[in-house]
Amino acid sequence: MNSEQFQAQIGQGIPVQLPPKPNFKLKRNSAPKRTLSLTPQQTQQAIQNALRYFPKAWHSELAEDFLSELQSRGRIYMYRFQPKYQMFARPLREYPHRSTQAAAIMMMIQNNLDPEVAQYPDELITYGGNGAVFQNWAQYLIAMRYLSQITDMQTLHLYSGHPMGIFPSSQKAPRVVITNGMMIPNYSQKSDWNLYNALGVTQYGQMTAGSFMYIGPQGIVHGTTLTLANAFRKLQGTSTDPKGQIFVSSGLGGMSGAQAKAAKIVGCIGIIAEIDPEVSQKRYSQGWVDELITDADELVSKIQKARTLKQGVSFGFIGNIVDLWELLYLHKIPVAIGSDQTSLHNPFDGGYHPVGLSLEASTRMCSETPKQFKQAVQHSLRQQFSWIQKHQALGMYFFDYGNAFLLEAQRAGAAVNNPSGDGFIFPSYVEDIMGPMCFDFGFGPFRWICSSGLEADLHLTDQLAIDVLTQMLEKAPAPIKNQLADNLKWIQEANDHQLVVGSQARILYADAPTRIALAEIFYKALAKGNIKGAVILGRDHHDVGGTDSPYRETSNIKDGSKFTADMAVHNVIGDSFRGASWVSLHNGGGVGWGEALNGGFGLVLDGSLKSLQRAIQMLYFDVNNGVSRRAWAGNPAALWAIKRAMKADPDLVVTLPNSVDDDPIDSKIDPHEDL
Repeated sequence: MNSEQFQAQIGQGIPVQLPPKPNFKLKRNSAPKRTLSLTPQQTQQAIQNALRYFPKAWHSELAEDFLSELQSRGRIYMYRFQPKYQMFARPLREYPHRSTQAAAIMMMIQNNLDPEVAQYPDELITYGGNGAVFQNWAQYLIAMRYLSQITDMQTLHLYSGHPMGIFPSSQKAPRVVITNGMMIPNYSQKSDWNLYNALGVTQYGQMTAGSFMYIGPQGIVHGTTLTLANAFRKLQGTSTDPKGQIFVSSGLGGMSGAQAKAAKIVGCIGIIAEIDPEVSQKRYSQGWVDELITDADELVSKIQKARTLKQGVSFGFIGNIVDLWELLYLHKIPVAIGSDQTSLHNPFDGGYHPVGLSLEASTRMCSETPKQFKQAVQHSLRQQFSWIQKHQALGMYFFDYGNAFLLEAQRAGAAVNNPSGDGFIFPSYVEDIMGPMCFDFGFGPFRWICSSGLEADLHLTDQLAIDVLTQMLEKAPAPIKNQLADNLKWIQEANDHQLVVGSQARILYADAPTRIALAEIFYKALAKGNIKGAVILGRDHHDVGGTDSPYRETSNIKDGSKFTADMAVHNVIGDSFRGASWVSLHNGGGVGWGEALNGGFGLVLDGSLKSLQRAIQMLYFDVNNGVSRRAWAGNPAALWAIKRAMKADPDLVVTLPNSVDDDPIDSKIDPHEDL
């Protein structure tokens, strides 16, 4: 298909003629059948809702299609309307557009659906088992058509993937406003998601899936690298050498695929269990894991050799994580650090496979006998937790990686609660590591994408980032020197680690001054023509102020407010009128539907002074809003960071907490008596 044909298809939206019914065959990387429990009336409603996108003359034929999809897949994806063109991030000039910002959004949508990037591309799922870009292909087609039409005086509004319409706005407004999974609070249980997603009226956008800001596992590689590096710092004090020490976790698909790569970068021995051979092979072919092993004896032998040689190496064990924990314990192999990244925000719809079942048997049970499958999952979680406790007793440091492992283990009946009643016996990685060591200081996962698609542009931005970080490290105060040094090392080595999958993108953890400095230096290079296409700025929602999630991003906030969600909402609203090209607000995230609220943005830096001014204003607020909330909770690093920010900018005025004694009323409250 040539460029003109591609542009014509984008501009067309829903095709004029009904496409023939495809000879669709499920692939190994197709989404599992979703749980479906619709009444006959609800089934009718789901089909009626889907038919609204199409001319009435097509309804009779499509109704049969959609009923078949509901029965066989649990959802209506509209496979018949899946485009025939290749799905990947094209240079902006190849998209039909009247707004550069809209073209950038089209590019980011296609990157999220690129088969090299997406977990289940045919079902429009980017990562995490159910992190959707759109609910169905009709929504994709209409949204892309609208984006090809809008100007910088209009805004497209997307309701959980549904293109509600183009509305007049202004140049300062976002080009797209996205919400995913916004529910009345009492209707935000997992059973509600199954119902309303099947009806076609809401979707689970995860984080960067539904906000069009996913850049492949590179983002989580960097976050996992920093998490592991700082975890070893916690274990070893001033010595940070992890050579010969073992990190164990699970998951090589989607975002969890980053773990093996991160272990290699840090220099430890990474052992990651993954039950799906195809997923494992994909990561191996991409260079993200060094060796794939199916035989337990072979794995033990290779681990012992790597320990003796103190190698930095990653092993993918094609098998169940419970079996891996048991194997290491019985062979008395000491594990320094343990975690888990199975998709436990989605435990009963294919996100977790119970021990004792093959992948095929597990998938079949999930589809055919969901109640039995749930029992098997919960039994497996109890076993997994038990083996982890045995390793902890031998000195292993375990942290929950925010995937709801401890939460689901608790629901399965495992004794995970802290004896004090405050949280779990194992900390969240944010609670113990990334919160106090990164987020509280204002450091979080900033990213940029070179819209030209040119490697040369990415390499130039890497060098510019090295220049910025080098200068900032020279004058940095002591509390943030480690973070700047870690990120300088990361960006210096990034190209060697083969991190690019899909778009030409890069990530590093940065605070507000660093993000602004990067925007300024990119602007200068764009204005001079040294960078050949607009640079798209963004971040993960898993950031300083982007997500309210009591068991993950805000788990180190101890003033009782971690179950509130004002911060994430303010971030999205504040970003929207300070210059973002698009904004998004989501229910859920990595810990699951109803368990968090998170938001994100994208901002197109096109070489104009106006785009730089928008970037400076928006990036400053986006970070400092989160730091302010953390400071009000009394977090020492956040207090230091926000005072530093106020000293640098007199226009920033933040309410700071006064010091309060731990026991302000001299123990007059009986701790055993409810008020």
